[in-house]
Amino acid sequence: MATIHLDAGQRVRPFSTLPHEPLLAAGRFVLTAFARPIVILRSYRRSDLRPDLIAGLTVAVVLLPQAIAYALIADLPPVVGLYTAIVAAIVGALWGSSAHLHTGPTNAASLLVLSTLAVLPYGHDSQAYVAAASLMALMVGLFRLAMGVFRLGVLVNFVSDSVVVGFTAGAGVLIMFNQVKHLLRLSVPSDPGLIDTVRNTLLQLPAAHAPSMLVGLGVIALLVMLRHFRPSWPGPLIGIILAGATVWLLQLDAKGVHVVGALPRDLPPFTLPPLFDLHLIGQISSGALAVAAIGLVEAMSIARAISGLTGQRINSNQEFVGQGLANIAAGLFSGYTCSGSFTRSAVNYRAGARTAMSSVFSGIFVLLAMFLFAPLAAYIPRTSLAAVLIVIAWGMIDRKQMVHIWRTSRAEGWIMVATLGATLLLPLEFAVLTGILVSLAYYVLQKSMPRVLDMAPTPDFRHFEERGERDPCPQLGVLSIVGDLYFGAAPNVEEALRRHMAAFPDQRYLLLRMHNVTHLDISGLHMLETIVRAYRERGGDVYIMKVRASIYEFMKTAGFVELLGEDHFLSEEKAISHLFYHVLDPVVCIYECPVRAFYECQNLPKMLTPVPVCRDMRLGASRVESLSPVDVWVALHQPQPPVVIDVREPREFHRGHIPGARLLSLSRLDAQQLNLDKETSIVLVCRTGRRSRIAAQVLSAAGYRNVRNMEGGMAAWEAAGLLEAIEEFV
Repeated sequence: MATIHLDAGQRVRPFSTLPHEPLLAAGRFVLTAFARPIVILRSYRRSDLRPDLIAGLTVAVVLLPQAIAYALIADLPPVVGLYTAIVAAIVGALWGSSAHLHTGPTNAASLLVLSTLAVLPYGHDSQAYVAAASLMALMVGLFRLAMGVFRLGVLVNFVSDSVVVGFTAGAGVLIMFNQVKHLLRLSVPSDPGLIDTVRNTLLQLPAAHAPSMLVGLGVIALLVMLRHFRPSWPGPLIGIILAGATVWLLQLDAKGVHVVGALPRDLPPFTLPPLFDLHLIGQISSGALAVAAIGLVEAMSIARAISGLTGQRINSNQEFVGQGLANIAAGLFSGYTCSGSFTRSAVNYRAGARTAMSSVFSGIFVLLAMFLFAPLAAYIPRTSLAAVLIVIAWGMIDRKQMVHIWRTSRAEGWIMVATLGATLLLPLEFAVLTGILVSLAYYVLQKSMPRVLDMAPTPDFRHFEERGERDPCPQLGVLSIVGDLYFGAAPNVEEALRRHMAAFPDQRYLLLRMHNVTHLDISGLHMLETIVRAYRERGGDVYIMKVRASIYEFMKTAGFVELLGEDHFLSEEKAISHLFYHVLDPVVCIYECPVRAFYECQNLPKMLTPVPVCRDMRLGASRVESLSPVDVWVALHQPQPPVVIDVREPREFHRGHIPGARLLSLSRLDAQQLNLDKETSIVLVCRTGRRSRIAAQVLSAAGYRNVRNMEGGMAAWEAAGLLEAIEEFV
C-alpha cells in the first residue's frame, strides 16, 4: 500500500468528542469568570500595594475632569459621569482580564449615547433622560456579558482596526463641533448630526458670549502649551482648576458664564432603570448594540496593545464579562454607558501599575474627591470643560495612523474612509454598524478569494517561492492554494486553476501544494474532482503535496482519495523527484525543453532537436503502425527486410542495438537528408518507444508512407531475449 504523506507535525484526530464536553467547559468558564475577584485578591502581594496606589491616584487625577466632561458630551449631569467613573473602574477591574485596562466614561461612548437618546421626547435635564441612559448602560452590559459567557470573544477579531480608527476620528470631529456651542455659550440645540450642528452654530455665532469665549480659548491655549512643554502634567485638571479660580476671583458667573454647579456628596445611589418600558427598549436597542460592539473592539484593542508591552496574556471572553458587568453596575447605580479608555489605560501603565487593583484605587480616589471637593465644582465654568473636550477630540483624530492604514492597504483604507464618512453623515449607531458590516464583508470577500500562486523552486532548490518571470516547466505546473476551500471560495479557486490551464496548455500535470488549506468542504472537494477530470481528459493528472491530516481524512471519507489515488499524495521532499523520474516525459525534457526548472534537471543532457514537435506527437495520437520486437525480428529475416533506424544518442546505440540498424539521433533527424525512397519500409527504434514515436510522426509528415515504430523500444527487445549487436565505443 502506498504511504500517505501529510503535512509535518500532523496527526489524524477523531472527528467526534463527547457531547457533554462543551457544556462542561462552558460551565467551568462561567464559574471561573465570575470568581475573578477572588483570584485577584488571593494572588495580591503586599509589594504591589504602593505602586498600585500611586498609579491609581495618577489615573484619578485624569479621570476626575474626564468623567465630568464626558458626561456633558452625552448631555447628562456631571454627577452621572462621576458615578460611572467610580462604579465602572472598580467592577471593570475586578472582573476583567487586563491588569492595566481602565474602564469608565469615554468620549466615543458618550457621543453614541447622545446620538441614541437624542430621538427621545425627553428634556436633557429630566430624570427620564437620565433613566434612559441608565437603561441603555444596562442593555449594553447584558449584550457584552452574554458575549463573554457564551465565549464569543473571537468575534471581535473580525472587526478591522480601520473601523475603530475611522469611527474614532469621526467622533472627534463631531465632539469638537458639538462643544463649540458651550465654548461660546450659544443657544444651539443638541444634535449629534454634523450638518445641522454646523449650520445652527454658524447662525448663532453673532450671539457668542465674550467672557465664556475668552475663558475657553485660554484653557485651550494652556492645554496645548502643557502638552508640548510639560506632557507629564495633568493638563485638563490644571486647566479646570485655573478656570474655576478665574470665575471665582472675577465673579464671572454673575456676568453670564455658565458653571457646573455644586455636586452632591454621596455614594452612587442604587436606581432601577425602566426595565419594562418595551417601547423605550425598542427605541434604544440599535444604539445599545452599536455601543456594545464598538466598545468591545476598543477595549480589546487597548488591552492587547498594552499586553504587548507587559507580556500579559489577555482572555477576551473574561474581558467581555468585565466590560458587561461594569455597564450593568453603572446602569444600576445611576451611571451611563462605559468602556475601556486608551488615555487612562496608558497613564495607568506608565504610572507603574502592577495589578488590576490600581483601577480599583482610582475609583476610590474619585469617590473621596467627590466628598472633599464637591462644593468647589460650583465655580467650574462649562466653557472650560468644552475646551478640554475640544483638545481631547482633536487628539482622537489619529492622523499618523490614518495615513499608515491608507498607505499599507487601500482596502482597509476605504473601510476607514467609509466608517469616517458614515460617522459624520449618518446616525452614529448606524455608522458603527455600517463600519462593522463593511469590515465583515471585506473579510468574507478575502476568505472567498484564496490566492492561487504559481510556484517554482528557490535558486538553492530547497524551498518553493513564487515563480515570477522565470520560465515554467513545460510539463508540470506547481500551484499553491493559500486559503480555505469552502463553498464561497471554490468557484474562485477553480477559475484561477482553469486560467492557469489555459495559459499553459502543454502542462499536462499539476502539483497542488495545500499546506495553507485549513478547511475543506464538499463544494471545495467537488471543485478538486472537476480539476482532476479536466487534467486527465488532456492526458495528464493531478498530484497533491503537504495536505493536512484533517483535510486528508475528509478527502478519504468523501471518496476523493480513492478517485485520485493514494500514490498521488506526495511528501514535500520527494514530490518533484517522484514526478520527474516516474511521470514526466523524458523526451520532452531532453529534446524539447530548454528550461532547467528543478534540481533533477540540472545534470540532464539537453539535446534540443530542430524538428518542430507537436503535442499530438508526444501524446502518441498517431496513425503510425507499431510492431512488436518479435515481429521486427521476423521481418529482418525476410528477403526484403525493412530499414531499421535507431534514433537514440551514439553512446546508447553502441552499448547495444539491433544488428544492421542505422544510427540517426532524434536531435539530428532530418527527413530531407535520409536519401531513401518514400516507399521504403522503415522501422524506428529507441530505448522505450517515446523518441521513435516522435520520429515516426516526423517522417510520416515528410511523406514516408511505410513507417512503423517498434513498440517498447530496445527495452522490450532485450526483454524478449533477442540478439543485440554491441560495439566498443569510447
